[in-house]
Amino acid sequence: MTGPGFDLDRLRGDVMQGRLSRRDVLRRATVLGLSAPIIAGLLAACGDDDDNGDNAATTVATNASGGATTVTGEATEAATEASGEATEAEGSPTEAGGAATAAATGAGTDATAGTDATETPAETGERGGAGNLRLFYWQAPVILNPHLANGTKDFHASRVVYEPLADWDADLNPILFLASEWPSVDNETLDPDGTFVIWKLREGVTWHDGEPFTANDVVFTYQYVSDPANAATTIGRYQTIDTVEAVDDLTVKVTFKQPNPAWYSPFVTSEGIILPEHVFKDFQGAESRNAPANLEPVGTGAFKIREFKPGDVVLYDLYENYWDPGKPHLDSIEMKGGGDSVGAARAVLESGEADWAWNLQVEPQVLADMEGTGIGEVDTLPGGGTERLMINQSDPNTEVDGERSHYGTPHPVFSDVRARKAVALACQRDVIAEQLYGKGGVTATNQYDEPAKFTNPDLTWEYNLDDAKALLDEMGFSGANLLYQTSINSVRQKTQEIIKQALEELGFTVEIKSVDAAVYFSTDQGNPDTSGKFYADLEMHTNGPDVYPATWFERYRTDQIAQKANSWAGTNYFRYSNPEFDAMHDQVRVELDEDKQVQLFKDMMKLVTETDVVEVPLVNRTNLAAKSNKIQGYTGSPWASNPIQDLKNWTLDG
Repeated sequence: MTGPGFDLDRLRGDVMQGRLSRRDVLRRATVLGLSAPIIAGLLAACGDDDDNGDNAATTVATNASGGATTVTGEATEAATEASGEATEAEGSPTEAGGAATAAATGAGTDATAGTDATETPAETGERGGAGNLRLFYWQAPVILNPHLANGTKDFHASRVVYEPLADWDADLNPILFLASEWPSVDNETLDPDGTFVIWKLREGVTWHDGEPFTANDVVFTYQYVSDPANAATTIGRYQTIDTVEAVDDLTVKVTFKQPNPAWYSPFVTSEGIILPEHVFKDFQGAESRNAPANLEPVGTGAFKIREFKPGDVVLYDLYENYWDPGKPHLDSIEMKGGGDSVGAARAVLESGEADWAWNLQVEPQVLADMEGTGIGEVDTLPGGGTERLMINQSDPNTEVDGERSHYGTPHPVFSDVRARKAVALACQRDVIAEQLYGKGGVTATNQYDEPAKFTNPDLTWEYNLDDAKALLDEMGFSGANLLYQTSINSVRQKTQEIIKQALEELGFTVEIKSVDAAVYFSTDQGNPDTSGKFYADLEMHTNGPDVYPATWFERYRTDQIAQKANSWAGTNYFRYSNPEFDAMHDQVRVELDEDKQVQLFKDMMKLVTETDVVEVPLVNRTNLAAKSNKIQGYTGSPWASNPIQDLKNWTLDG
């Protein structure tokens, strides 16, 4: 077993054979969730640690209030801490450079450098009194049910109200929300072979309407998401599950169909948000999209809904009975939507009308000029996802049974891989990255860029119109009209122009279409302009990374093809189908060997990028945002709904 729940016997063997430094032992033990006495014994057996020339002695302390476990002090003190009491992995040390820890990736724990975890502050502060926070999301949210959402902005707006069992910090350490402890083999809450996991839930949590949160809500959430009639967009994360059972009011057992290296994926992060059974139980199937709570959510989060105007603004107030003492500090939040990325950045960096602007796609020099005012700064985090040019393999102009881009109706040009390769050769990725993104991104060869260990370093890119023309001539190509769509954004429109110019040199006639983000990223079944329907030949946007990328790679599976039959909820927008890919993905869902996991992901990336050219990676983006200097308490994480999962800790200075 690799990853969270790394086999204790193997860890002991590595210690006894002298293969690990004390720092390495601590990383593995904390990720595993071992008790303090066991960790102390392992450290004692390990001897001196000369990692980085530093004798980093340690102690393990468990925060009694359910906060992060911390790692400091002298190793010998570990045995004096609460004997036999399981520690939480939230504050475990991390690999250098922000790389994934084993707790997150499921791919081993053999880091050779790292940093000690920081301690949870002793003082929690006071609830409320810190004023109103103004968030600017130029892509306005349109729904507040994350399991029916089709855009990051909807997940973020939902996450203010709702919570998952756990989330991840920037270094891929677990952060507990509705769970009270991180599962571990030592605690007998995790099967060493990854066939089941038992989640202990936080006591005393209430929904915003006063009803108690229980294990039944977790069970219901699984039933809701896994029911095809509900057309949940998050269903892929739950397809490895066989059963979810409420052992008691505060204990849930999740049993998987097969050994699961990503046992921590369901019910974690924004796609793992828990829904209240008593609110949603009467709104399923044909009624799932008619539930009042899709617009008026009832969550367990630090903030509750006051008002929501889809496509415009969401207003939140603090929840007085939130389970975390002294949180949140803010009194209210305003999430304003609409406009464009440049206007959002200006609202924070120049006019001060907002405190945070999310997801900036703004030219580098424009941002640099804005920062000159000194009232805010541009914040960057790795893992912002890859801006990708998607190639439709179905015909968007032929209607079959009420839908276009029908799977089984081949695209007249792009069903031939040579045409798709020609498109890839016509993309000037370096020009796009350098001129339009700056520190917001780098030239991409992989569609998936974080954690980096899963990417394929052998993939390359080339801009070569002569080779592209040769491929098209080989096909007997004599020209074609293309519709190329994306959301409204100045950087995206300039990217469209660069690619359009090159494609027209190849003999294509390209029409550019820019769709309002609230429409483009929606799940509106009646609107022809959504990204999921893909009623165009080419489209372009970004999807963020995932901790263990099996779920992310589902976008290439045959059974994930977006179509009328599944209300266009599938993540495979290109209508791509290759049994070879499906077989590799089936294997990576259950593969527990670290080396085999990594190789499978590399092989899948090569297949969809270089061999079949399903889409063209353009720019590996960073998480680029504008942040007011007034914000205090921000830490940030590329794996969570940044900055949403952190808002309960924020204050405003001045």
